[in-house]
Amino acid sequence: MKSILFFLALSLSLTGFSQKIKIKINNQKDTTVFLVKYYGKGMYYADTAIMKNGVAEFNTTIKGKEQKPGVFALFMPGQKYFDFIFNNEEVNLETTSPDFVNTMVVKKSEENKVFVEYVKFISKQRKTAGDLIKQRDTFKKEDTEYKNISAEVDEINKSVSTYQSDLIKNHASKLVSKIVKMSVDIIVPEAPRNEKGILIDSNFAYHYYRDHYFDNIDLKDDRLLNTPMFHNKMEEFFGKRMLIQHPDTVIKYGYWFVDQLDQKSELFKYCLTHITSTSEKSNIMGMDKVFVRMGQKYYCAKNAEGKSPAYWITDDKMIELCEKVETQKNLVQGVIPPNVSLRDTTDVTWRDFYSLKSDYTILFFWDPDCGHCKTSTPKLQKLYAEKLKARNVEVFAVAKAIGDDFDKWKTFVNKNNLTFINVGLTDKLYKDAQADARQFIPKYTTIQALNYQETFDIYTTPRVFVLDKDKKIIAKQLSISQLEDFMDRMQNVKAAKIIEPDPEDKETDKH
Repeated sequence: MKSILFFLALSLSLTGFSQKIKIKINNQKDTTVFLVKYYGKGMYYADTAIMKNGVAEFNTTIKGKEQKPGVFALFMPGQKYFDFIFNNEEVNLETTSPDFVNTMVVKKSEENKVFVEYVKFISKQRKTAGDLIKQRDTFKKEDTEYKNISAEVDEINKSVSTYQSDLIKNHASKLVSKIVKMSVDIIVPEAPRNEKGILIDSNFAYHYYRDHYFDNIDLKDDRLLNTPMFHNKMEEFFGKRMLIQHPDTVIKYGYWFVDQLDQKSELFKYCLTHITSTSEKSNIMGMDKVFVRMGQKYYCAKNAEGKSPAYWITDDKMIELCEKVETQKNLVQGVIPPNVSLRDTTDVTWRDFYSLKSDYTILFFWDPDCGHCKTSTPKLQKLYAEKLKARNVEVFAVAKAIGDDFDKWKTFVNKNNLTFINVGLTDKLYKDAQADARQFIPKYTTIQALNYQETFDIYTTPRVFVLDKDKKIIAKQLSISQLEDFMDRMQNVKAAKIIEPDPEDKETDKH
């Protein structure tokens, strides 16, 4: 008998114990329904069932894998669904269509007994408050009726806060408690004042709210990722509603936030991926710096075990990512990029941009065979000749000049009277460097300059970098029209526009 019991216990421990989810909907025709789970910002199908006589059942172990606790939903035809909580316990719910929430009866599930009552309460209070606000809007603020109704709304808000506080306190061990707590706003205390009653910090409320934003969220509990709220909190904090969308600001709070997470947790994986990928895809100029710094600190670094903290990345993808980070780290705002020393159209004289004494330097990478370059480069010449040259702004243009492109390059420079600095990796230089690069390095140039396309990540042309007097990158990937606007602002010059915007300027990615 002991051996049989031991075998059964061992089997259960190996296979996991599958809980049941049973849902009955009165007034519902037989149909196909779906078990849907939340993860991050999305909803994903977890299982399918045929609802017969209003009843549908699901196993929480699907294809040998147990569903993770979180908020789930029953999804029905006509885009109808309602939420409930699964937290490793049997769930048995009964409701009536079409008012699923208010008719919900929880027959089994301690989590949902608390959750459903909470949802019902919040729905009722929200409706009551909404009706009162509509009524209040018919009066003027100075009217007695307006003030009386406002007092009623305040009482409703207080009752909601009290309900939430009691739920969080009385059901601290339940997932529903953490979900409700996550939805509660941070209470900002009174701003401190000096002995004369003057505010010490006029931005105290913002600073306090920002610094305590995650106080009501248990960042050690991966289950919160499986709710519809956590991602919204992340987006709000790292979006323009909370942080200035400047790369250094996002990096600072990205480090602060991610360092609070367990590096082996699902929350760490999700949050780091979200911050990194969002910055990489951003259309805000300079946000690629966030991608680079996150890559350096959390992907390409080694933890105490000698491994990357980004445990979910395969070796080949990690190599690819870190190679990109290694290149991009020299091309982000605030960094001095590698110098470029190449020959001009004489194929004799060497020019480099580090030696320029200009207030600003515009690096312009182009290709004489590129259609966009053929229209952009003459516009740059016009901008340089009519505005920038007199304001001590130099243009250092680097062109593709290998093979037939050498003659095309020289012809284009002469035909369009390009008076700014023009250099290129000429055909002769390219071949001589292939034979023996030591004759040029380090006397005239560097390996980075000879390989400028890889060094500056020139995957498409034209490409623009704007450098300050110290040769630090202050802007990049601008059209010529955007470059004109930018330089006028930087030099505080109010002058008429001379370059018409390109149709694609509004859609241009300003990395």
